[in-house]
Amino acid sequence: MKKGCSGLGVLILIAIAAVLWGAARYNGLVNSQESVEKAWGNVENQYQRRADLIPNLVETVKGYAKHEQETFEKVIEARANATSIKIDPSNITPEELQKYQAAQGELTSALSRLIVVSEAYPDLKANKNFEELQNQLEGTENRINKARIDFNEEAKKYNTQRRTFPTNIVASIFGFGEKPYFQAQEGADKAPKVDFGTSQTN
Repeated sequence: MKKGCSGLGVLILIAIAAVLWGAARYNGLVNSQESVEKAWGNVENQYQRRADLIPNLVETVKGYAKHEQETFEKVIEARANATSIKIDPSNITPEELQKYQAAQGELTSALSRLIVVSEAYPDLKANKNFEELQNQLEGTENRINKARIDFNEEAKKYNTQRRTFPTNIVASIFGFGEKPYFQAQEGADKAPKVDFGTSQTN
């Protein structure tokens, strides 16, 4: 009888230990996932900051370069496309992130063309409001780059954790999927070149 009770006690202790072990790894994955989601939120905030600057920037340039309507339309269209893409931070897929990245890249290109236009208008370059918008946009581009790097770092930590044995067992049971990364593009290792003070021609 005592042996039976002793064996049952051992099984109960093993079960408790297994539950505690699994709970610790589950909670670790949850914390890592939340860090990824927080980093993604910062990415979106910085891109939104840039989007919020664009209408004022376009209107300021319009005041001096009324004949550049096609350029203005492309910037506004690219902005609308970029801001229309919404991603659920708890379920980011590679396809969604690629689409988001491509739309933001198109907006970056459109902004670059707008800045090239400004080079042809000395009075515009001397405008204090335009100068302030330039500075804000430059700072935002740097923050975007930093936010992207931080997101990739958090995603890497999470993905490494979920693949590591024995945590991968818990990840598989509870459906903790892999997180995608911002893929490297030309110039992705540094802030996009938005040189407001000198000519953009090569």
